[in-house]
Amino acid sequence: MKGLFEKVRRPHHGSLTELNITPLLDLVFVLLVIFIITTPQMTHSLEVNLPSAKAPPKPDAGKPKINRVRVDEKGQPFLNGVALTLPTLKTKLQQLKAAEPALGVVVECSDEAEYQNMVDVLDILQQLEITKVGLATESAPPPGRL
Repeated sequence: MKGLFEKVRRPHHGSLTELNITPLLDLVFVLLVIFIITTPQMTHSLEVNLPSAKAPPKPDAGKPKINRVRVDEKGQPFLNGVALTLPTLKTKLQQLKAAEPALGVVVECSDEAEYQNMVDVLDILQQLEITKVGLATESAPPPGRL
């Protein structure tokens, strides 16, 4: 019989070469379950009010019409291409203003026209309290062209 105090040989296990990934897999599966549960609840939607097929949309609805007043080189005013006198221009603009309070007017003036002709048109617009007024100008010619 061998001695009582002899060393018992244990099998040599060596260094730890394997990594225990069980806790990591537990964490991954818990996260996977959380994502699977919460994803159906996260629906993104956008409320869209589609127009009915019976009524076609009006393209100019809500947009005020812009009227053009042009003064030619002779001092003749034109409203939207129609030649008028100053009193007739005032009457036509009054009618347009009554029909549409947010009336917009673009004033064009020829280079050869006298300043007084344009001032007369601007005075009419001021008397009629038309405040949406634009002044049209010609763009400068490109460099090298006159």
